[in-house]
Amino acid sequence: MAGLTSQESDVIKGRRVAHMATADTHGAPQLIPICFAYDGEYFYSVLDRKPKRTPLTKLKRVRNILSNPNVALVLDHYEEEWSSLWYVLVTGTAQLIHDGDEHRRAIDLLKEKYQQYRDMGIDSNPVIKVTPSRITSWGEVAEGELE
Repeated sequence: MAGLTSQESDVIKGRRVAHMATADTHGAPQLIPICFAYDGEYFYSVLDRKPKRTPLTKLKRVRNILSNPNVALVLDHYEEEWSSLWYVLVTGTAQLIHDGDEHRRAIDLLKEKYQQYRDMGIDSNPVIKVTPSRITSWGEVAEGELE
């Protein structure tokens, strides 16, 4: 994506968690942490089997995406030394992918990144695909933050 440096892309790929904001048709926001994979163009997050009180396709984030596909992702770094603070803000649209080549590729990327997914049985779970329309960053997104 234009405007994203290779260093920023590498840092994004190495982050373990992002925060995804969705909103319902009335604009009521929801913000949740997600595990994700970034392939340099799209962000993917699987609806996994961590304990949930609701069936996967009835989750609030899914209902929000189906009624209002506009989403935002934030990846950030905080420490007491404020000269080291940074964030990357991704705005775009989300859709659910249930099967096909892209679904398989997304699952493979997520399993490669997260050991926990390898044993979780996520192969047939829906995947949230985020297509960025804009990525902005603030602060010094440093390669040292990959750890």
